Amino acid sequence: MAKTTANDAAEVRESWLPMIVIAMGQMLMSFNVAALPVSMGGMVESFDTPPTTVGTAIVLYSLGVSGFILLGAKLGQRFGAKLFFQIAVAMLAVAMVLMVVSPTAEVMLAAQGLAGLGASGLVPTLVVLIANHYQGKQQAQAVGWLGSARAIAGVLAFVIVGFVASINWRLGFGLLIVHSVAILLLSFKLKPAQGKPDVKIDGLGVVLSALGIILITFGFNNIRNWGVLLARPAAPFDIVGASPAPLMIVVGILVFALFIAWTHRHARSGGTPLLALEVVDSPMEWATVMALFVIVGMEAAINFSVPLYIQIVQGNTSMATSMAMMPFMLTVFFTAILIVRLYERFAPRQIATFAFLLVTVGTAWLAFVVRNDWSVPAVIVGLVTVGLGQGALVTLLFNVLVTAAPKMLAGDVGSLRGVTQNLAAAVGTATMGALLVGLLGSLVMAKLVDNPMIPAEFKTTELRAEFNLENINFIRNDQLKERLAQISATPEQVDEAVRINTESRLHALKIGFLTLSGLALLALVPCRWLPTYQAG
Repeated sequence: MAKTTANDAAEVRESWLPMIVIAMGQMLMSFNVAALPVSMGGMVESFDTPPTTVGTAIVLYSLGVSGFILLGAKLGQRFGAKLFFQIAVAMLAVAMVLMVVSPTAEVMLAAQGLAGLGASGLVPTLVVLIANHYQGKQQAQAVGWLGSARAIAGVLAFVIVGFVASINWRLGFGLLIVHSVAILLLSFKLKPAQGKPDVKIDGLGVVLSALGIILITFGFNNIRNWGVLLARPAAPFDIVGASPAPLMIVVGILVFALFIAWTHRHARSGGTPLLALEVVDSPMEWATVMALFVIVGMEAAINFSVPLYIQIVQGNTSMATSMAMMPFMLTVFFTAILIVRLYERFAPRQIATFAFLLVTVGTAWLAFVVRNDWSVPAVIVGLVTVGLGQGALVTLLFNVLVTAAPKMLAGDVGSLRGVTQNLAAAVGTATMGALLVGLLGSLVMAKLVDNPMIPAEFKTTELRAEFNLENINFIRNDQLKERLAQISATPEQVDEAVRINTESRLHALKIGFLTLSGLALLALVPCRWLPTYQAG
């Protein structure tokens, strides 16, 4: 025991400069994703598009990352982590230039798709670079800082973009161009990483993994427009009247399962698998991945729904969004850093279980106390409670994956983390958007039926002509009044429509938070397979 202590004491401490560069790379990606919902109001106005288009942008970015990250990891091994890190940052810089100059929503969406492709190369190299520069306790600290970098980028995005978006939403993405250039200049301080030209790329594995993830993502993203079960008019086709969206999700899961089976067979025959399945071959690792998927998906749902309500529903500024989200983002940031100190006292299973309970309680509390004022103490308490659990889980679960795999599989761990987090972000954003819009439509229609203030012939003629009642979306009360003023609605009918709109939006949000609470409670099941060891 004394010998181990002496070795620990003699452990060489490396410079933290490489970690700063690595963290800046993580912040570049996280800042971009966090800036999208904060810029929602400006984008909606600039492109004259529904707010759910911003959700589609997040989904496209996440799709680019999760769909091609396994390929990015192998390319990083072939060309070297340092060089591929630089190439990926350059791609993100180009994507941010497109964001700044985008004249239409379609160009903005293409820019986010390109950013996702760049991030698919950047994500796996971050873990490899940490493994190349740090060992032992310093490596554990570096992993914690990587998790906190993601959180601090969210904080900075909400503060900085919230301020500059009041001038022009494009300025926030312009700052990311400067950030990218700074990373490229500092990246030459990283240790050289020799490429391995003999690394083989499993072409069939690339196709299967990308196809499975694309089908799953597109299925979730189009549930709102195509229908949950029965096909809606917007669906491109139907299967005996059924919506193609759930079918795409099921087929995508089957294709991804086929990818796992193929990878096992390919590895047994002596080939180089696209993902080293040693990183997910135990129940503990699968449980960790499932828990990580749930908490990241919930974070994405919250980050999308709160700005949606503040900017689009209430008509407040992006700065108001920043102030409302600040308690949540700051709590996530500090918890992600400080949770490392609990590793020596509590096992991962204990920490994860308590953290999910915090998220369960926090989201349930928000469902009961949330009103149209996000600054009331009761709402802040709920956001802080959720942030405590969120920050602890993201760092803890990532650390479990890293410590469970040898250094040679660091790139595969990075790939697994990237696939899980970005697929979860896409699914969480798309599902929350579909849930809120679906609830809003159902609640509005329920309140319109047999409403004595609004005559039946008015609902079926003028109101239906002005509003697509089969595809209701979020709209501010002032916009609703403007549109109702164009038809023969009496002041009493306008007031009643505004009341229905206001109550339905708030009711939909409450049900959304309650749904998230139930999901966090279900996540306690995979926690049972998390490790019970303690540091040392």
